[in-house]
Amino acid sequence: MKRDITNRDDLYNLVSLFYEKLFVDEEIKHFFVDFTDKIVLEKHLQVLVDFWDNILFFSGGYRKNAMKPHLDLNKSKPFKARHFKRWLSNFNESVDELFEGGNTHVIKSRAKSIATVMEIKISQMNV
Repeated sequence: MKRDITNRDDLYNLVSLFYEKLFVDEEIKHFFVDFTDKIVLEKHLQVLVDFWDNILFFSGGYRKNAMKPHLDLNKSKPFKARHFKRWLSNFNESVDELFEGGNTHVIKSRAKSIATVMEIKISQMNV
């Protein structure tokens, strides 16, 4: 039986598996080429852990603007609806492979909300 997400180590394992999936996903891997260097990737994974720790456990450890890097990237590599669907699919698969329980449901729900808001904001830019 899998256990629920309970701490930063769990979040690190989650985002690590998630990025492994993103790097091989033909539909969206081109968005992640900047993170193929191990040092850059590790730094980014720690930022993601801070982000999800704040989202899931209200830690207060993430104080950046999560939307800005995505808006900037969209200028050179435009996001389409299908990209958000693949991102969310990879995220949910990663969560489900590792965990189950209340926090598991919460993180997937919040990921869907985040992807939806981001897609709406970015689609407004692409008009």
